This record gives sequence, structure tokens and C-alpha cells, in this order.
Amino acid sequence: MTDTRFLDRRSPPHIVTLVAIAGLSALTMNIFLPSLPSMAKDLGVSYGTIQILISGYIAVTALIQIVIGPLSDRFGRRPTVIGSLVILLLATLVCMVATDIYTLVAARMLQTAVVTGIVLSRAIVRDMVPMEEAASMIGYVTMGMTIVPMIGPTIGGVLGDAFGWRANFVALFILAALVLALVAADLGETNHNRSASFSAQFKAWPGLLASPQFWGYTAVVTFTSGAFFAFLGGAPFVGATLMEMSPSTLGLQFIFIAAGYMVGNYLSGRYARRFGTFAMMLAGTIMLIAGTLLPILFLLAGASSALAFFGPQVIVGFGNGLTLPSANAGVVSVKPHLAGSASGLSGAIAMGGGAATSVYASAILSVQTGAMPLLLVMLACGVLAIAALLFLHYADKSDSWRDDER
Repeated sequence: MTDTRFLDRRSPPHIVTLVAIAGLSALTMNIFLPSLPSMAKDLGVSYGTIQILISGYIAVTALIQIVIGPLSDRFGRRPTVIGSLVILLLATLVCMVATDIYTLVAARMLQTAVVTGIVLSRAIVRDMVPMEEAASMIGYVTMGMTIVPMIGPTIGGVLGDAFGWRANFVALFILAALVLALVAADLGETNHNRSASFSAQFKAWPGLLASPQFWGYTAVVTFTSGAFFAFLGGAPFVGATLMEMSPSTLGLQFIFIAAGYMVGNYLSGRYARRFGTFAMMLAGTIMLIAGTLLPILFLLAGASSALAFFGPQVIVGFGNGLTLPSANAGVVSVKPHLAGSASGLSGAIAMGGGAATSVYASAILSVQTGAMPLLLVMLACGVLAIAALLFLHYADKSDSWRDDER
């Protein structure tokens, strides 16, 4: 592994810094979720209108990931991360003082620059270590950042109750400033094979896009995370409407899938190098399917309790935690000199697919159908992830990514 020295910008970044930039991305997404109703009331808009702060954010995030990779491949990881954090700080400052929905939405869309932390944390890891070790390190980074979505909404809810919704953006501004200081002191440049120009870089893209391995790994990421996005889209309806849970009780149910995801990432970090990326992805997708089949069987048997539906989601999260670090390591290993571009493009595809899955899962649910359609969508994602793995396994072994790995 590449030698790292903490708070030394002449060496590659410490894993703490990678966790910080990835975690900040997750926090920006969800810290203010409990305050959405009060934000809508304060700005004089409907709850449906204020939801664009989430749906619009996801859509712009998918698009911006395509740009982040090429920027970092051309100019380097360090300046791209620093630039994105500066944009986040300015956008968050506007969110803090916004007095109308239009200003808030515009600033919120600019906040998507922070997704650089997730995209480039993977590319930076691949710059530093070989593929199998990259899967392990990505697992640890993801495990660390998973804590954020578990506690972010809780912290945001407390801040909102005590000081109002703007306090969420004040806290985000302070944390972003701290992360920027950490990045400036610790994140040494890891991209030592930069593209000569954007045109030269995009000329190299066809080789990436023509690689069956790239599409195989991207499909695994898309369908595996698609099950999670489907759950996010449909679970609020299941909990609030079908099971008549209060918001606080419903919020606690999301701990199941988040806790499973964190444990899966830990085990991925510990064992990916020993067992290999394919074995980790296969085990993870099998667990994903098991985690969706179990509540289906419970429903068919007449068990419709909250525990019967939400409890098995710990297995789904566990499966995702096993699969995604290895799949993402594979994405950035197809063409290591285009690791940033590969991470960004794959992330955009996965985010777009996940957003579509989330919308679809929430749209097909009704009181009459119950939770079954949501579980079937999640099961379909698991089956398609297995199909992607089989495609990946039997893809042309002479593809150039093998040469890059040597």
C-alpha cells in the first residue's frame, strides 16, 4: 500500500480524510430531511414543492458525476475536491439566508458539487492501491461514511426543533469548512498520470465504454443500489400509510438497512483481499435476494408486522455492503488512467437508475396492493444483479483491463 502520512499534503490522503469527504456528501443529502415540513411552511409552498430539494438534488447529482471524473483526470484529484468544497460552502451560505423557494432551490442544486467526495474517494483509493486492496479500502471508507446517514437526520431534527431549519445549513457550513481545512492539510495529489487535455481524455472514453467489464461492474452497482433506492422510495408509504407509524418511529426503521450496510462494508474491508472481488459480489447479491425473499414469505404467510417487513432489511443492507465496495473497485480498475471518469460515469448511471427505481417503487404502491410490489421490485433488482455478475464472469478475459492490472 502507498505510504501515507496524516496531515502531510506531500503524501496520499489518510483514510480519515477520505471518510470525511465521502461522509460530508452523505450528510449534505439528508441532514435537513426532518425539517422539510417546516421549510415548506416558512417559505409558503406545498410539501410537494419543497420535495424538489431532494428529487432535483438526485437528478443533478447524477449529471454532475459525469463532469467530476474528467475534471479530476485532467487537473488532479486535489484541486477538484478543494474546488467542490468551496462551491459547497458558498451554496450553503446562500441556503442559510434564502427567503424564497427559488433562491433555495438554486443554491441547493449548487450543493451537488459535494458529490465529488464520493466519486473521487473511490478514484483516489484506486490511484493508491491495486484492485483487490482497493475493494478492501473502499469498504472501510464506505463503512465510515455509512454512519452519517444513520445519525444525520436525527441531528438535523434536533437542530430544527431547537433553532429552526436554517440551523441545519449553519451546521453543514461549519462541517464543510472543517473538512476543507482537513483536505488542504492532508490530501496529497494521487493522480500522477493526468490527461493532456479534455479532448485527449474524451478520445480515450470509447475504450472505456467498449469494455464489457465496465458495463458489467456498472450493472452490478446499478441493480444492487437500485434495491436500496426502491426501498427508500417505497418504505415511507409502507410505514406511514400501511402501518400508520409516526415519523419518529418510521425513522428508526431505517436503522436496520443502514446497520446491515455498515457491517457488510466492514467485512468487505476485512476480507476482500483474501477472497477476491467476485466472491464478495456473489455473496452480497445472494444476501440481497435472501433479504427480499424473507419478507415476501412472511407476507404470504400472513405476517404483516413492522418487524416482518423492516427486520429483514438488515440482510439487504448487509448484501449491499458486501457487493458495492468490490463492484466500485472493479469500475475504477477497468482503465486505471481513467479512474475518475469511470467512477463518475458509473456513479451517474447508478444514481439515475436508482432514482428511476425509487420513483417507480413509490408509484406502484397503494393500500390495496400492500407492500408486495415494493418487495418484488427489490427482488427483481437482486436477480438482475446476479445476471450482471454472470455476464461479468464470462466476459472476454483478454480485455485490456487485465493488462492494466498486471
